[in-house]
Amino acid sequence: MKNGYERFIRPLLFSLDPERAHRFTIELLRCASNFDLALRVLRFFQPPAKSKTLFGLTFPNPIGLAAGLDKNGVAIPAWAAIGFGFIEIGTVTAKAQPGNPKPRIFRLPEQQGLINRLGFNNDGADAIAERLRRLRSSGRWPAVPVGINIGKSRATPLEQATDDYLYSFRLLGDFADYIALNISSPNTPGLRELQEPQRLSELLQAIRREADATRKPVLVKISPDLSSSELEAVLAVCEENAVAGIIATNTTVDHSSIPPAFDEEGGLSGAPLRQKSTTLVREIVGKSAIPAIASGGIFDAESAQEKFQAGAQLIQLYTGFVYRGPRLLREIMEKL
Repeated sequence: MKNGYERFIRPLLFSLDPERAHRFTIELLRCASNFDLALRVLRFFQPPAKSKTLFGLTFPNPIGLAAGLDKNGVAIPAWAAIGFGFIEIGTVTAKAQPGNPKPRIFRLPEQQGLINRLGFNNDGADAIAERLRRLRSSGRWPAVPVGINIGKSRATPLEQATDDYLYSFRLLGDFADYIALNISSPNTPGLRELQEPQRLSELLQAIRREADATRKPVLVKISPDLSSSELEAVLAVCEENAVAGIIATNTTVDHSSIPPAFDEEGGLSGAPLRQKSTTLVREIVGKSAIPAIASGGIFDAESAQEKFQAGAQLIQLYTGFVYRGPRLLREIMEKL
C-alpha cells in the first residue's frame, strides 16, 4: 500500500523536472530548518530509536542520509527532525563548481532508479565551512552524527588530488563527526583512478596524518563496479591506513538493466543497484574487519534487512527516499 507521500507528494514532485524537484525539496527543508514549529511537524516521521555505536560514534538508529541529497549542507536540522540516525552532506570539493551541463538527472520509474551525471556541483569548501559555522552558532546543530563527504575538484589534476582533499579536510574537519572520501563517482573524469592501490595509499596516508591529529574517523566510498581482485587491493590499503569504514556503494556505470530507449550517461542508483551493493557488502565483510555501510537499492524493510544480513553495520538512503519518502525510515525500523 502506498503511503501519503507516494500518493500525494511524489506525483507533484515527479511532474517537475528532476533537478527542479530536487532544488524545490531542498529549499523547503532549508526553510524548515530555521523554524522550531516546522521541525516539530517533521518529527512526526521519526522512527523508533535503536541506537548503535560504531567507530566511536553513537547513532540513534542505523539509517543515514546518503551524500548527494544535501550537497551543500543547507537542511541538516530538517534531516535530523525527519529521523535520520546520521546525516552525510556533500560531496564537497575544495573549489566551488557548477557541475556538468543540464539536464543531468533522469528518473526511471519503471525500474525504480535514477541516473545522474551531476558532477559534484557544490558551493565549495570555504562557503560550506562558513555555513556550518553559522549553523553551529545558531544552536540548531543536530544531536545525530554528521558526516562530510569530500571529493576532488574537477579542475584539479589527478596528480594534485591529495592536496585538494586535504584542503577540504582541514576546512571542514572541525564540523564533521566523520569524513568520507569519495573516490568513486563516475561523473568526475579520472576520479575512480584514485581507487588504484598506489594513488589510494598516497591519499590515505596524507589524510590519516590529519585524522590522527583531529581524531576523526575516515570512511572511503567505493564503486560497485570493482572486481573481486580490485576490491581486495582497496581493502588492503584501507586496512593499512586504519580506515574506519567502507561505504558500499556509489552509483554504477553498469546500465545493462535499463532499456536502451531510457538510458542516459551517468551513474545509476536505486533498485537496479540493489544486488550489486549487497554482493559487495558481503564481500567486504568476508574479506575485512572494516565495518561496511550499505548504500544502494534500499526501498523497503526487506531490502534494508538484506543489507544487514549481508553484514552491513549501517545503511544509507538516497533514491529509495526519493521514491518512498520519509515514511520509509519508520517502515524499516519497525521491522528491525
